[in-house]
Amino acid sequence: MDFLELARARYSCRKYADTPVGDDVLAKVLEAGRLAPTAKNNQPQRVVVVQSEEALARLSEATPMGRNAPVVLAVGYAPSEASVIAMDTYYDGTYCAGTQDASIVATSMMYEAAELGLGSLWIRGYDTGKVREALDLGDDFELVMLLALGWPAEHDEPSPMHESRKPLDDTVMYV
Repeated sequence: MDFLELARARYSCRKYADTPVGDDVLAKVLEAGRLAPTAKNNQPQRVVVVQSEEALARLSEATPMGRNAPVVLAVGYAPSEASVIAMDTYYDGTYCAGTQDASIVATSMMYEAAELGLGSLWIRGYDTGKVREALDLGDDFELVMLLALGWPAEHDEPSPMHESRKPLDDTVMYV
């Protein structure tokens, strides 16, 4: 499958089968994240693999989303390693690329998961403090997102909005 076919087929999975995600499959997903581009190639990303029943139960206290996924990846970055650039030339202040780096890493893992047949859900609703506590994230870990992973349940399907896309002319401008 070419990339555009993969991008069209990938959807937010909300029901997962009871089948565990094998270590070999999970390793490929994590490798896709490791290979993702980051600012200045600093590679500040950090990924916490949540897969034990106990850790998943603690995490479920922080978010109602992705509760039945057998694996959740907490994706963030180490602020001490993120590229920070003085941007005085353009505006007053500095720019930290950590959030963008972690988002690129998460997106790479999400698409590799789809390539392997896994379902995924970019979890957007969670209590950051509860996630930090549930996973015992250290001071040098800035949480960016949670990514639920698992084999889609037999009757899981994309939401009705999945196929709805604005025309390219509505989202792209040429200057």
